[in-house]
Amino acid sequence: MKIYETKQAIREEIARLRKDGSRIGLVPTMGYLHDGHLKLVRLAKEHADHVVVTIFVNPLQFGRNEDLDSYPRDAERDFTLLRQEGVTAVFCPTPEEMYAYGSDTIVDVPRLSGILQGQQRPGHFRGVATVVTKLFNITQPDIAIFGEKDYQQLAVIRRMVTDLDMPIEIIAHPTVREADGLAMSSRNVRLTPEERAIAPIINQALDQAQALARETSDIERLTKCIYTILRKEPRLQIRTVDISDAETLGSITHLTKPAVILITAGLGSVMLLDQRVIAPGKDAV
Repeated sequence: MKIYETKQAIREEIARLRKDGSRIGLVPTMGYLHDGHLKLVRLAKEHADHVVVTIFVNPLQFGRNEDLDSYPRDAERDFTLLRQEGVTAVFCPTPEEMYAYGSDTIVDVPRLSGILQGQQRPGHFRGVATVVTKLFNITQPDIAIFGEKDYQQLAVIRRMVTDLDMPIEIIAHPTVREADGLAMSSRNVRLTPEERAIAPIINQALDQAQALARETSDIERLTKCIYTILRKEPRLQIRTVDISDAETLGSITHLTKPAVILITAGLGSVMLLDQRVIAPGKDAV
């Protein structure tokens, strides 16, 4: 496995890999890898001849009071895990390498970026779209793998790729969970033992809403069910609970086709995100 810190070096490596017609798969990450990330890598290997992983904590997607400085980092541990998975190359640039002095161009997907979680985190999805566009331009992958846990992010990226005619196939991997149902996240390591014991209540709320969806199509009733469960834990700071059209993320009043439940909640200093796609009278997909 080769490690590159500059755009020029990773471009030269990918050009070399492509000489025999190989397909390139990209897995963008912010590092501090867990088994969820490794499952993305394994899925990429099923669809590509060579897998490139990027590790970059993108300052553009962090708000003024968010956890950029405290976001967990351990590059050597990440490199060890990726070597074990047979990754071909890792691109881990500095912010200065990614954003040259005077950089002024952004990529925005206004409708999808401005709703739901985007209302709570202004500019977040614009930062995501900008850095992912740059990573796509730098690495020129045939496919890119993203997790469904960050469901709105996935929707933004898919819309961006379609609208800008990027010749890249976006492949989604289902949310990877711990044994007790907590969605895997690099931020979970910052939970105290007491907070870690509380965190699975989000998945429990999703389970209950999924079960209730077999009986009712009323979105208000499903939303109340989620709030009732989450409010049992006073230390959980509920940020957003939304049930939206699974494809467009538009608002709905009744469950007549697949919908996505999106939950954002604070626990101590950690922001937790989770999601579940449900369909009327059926289990989640």
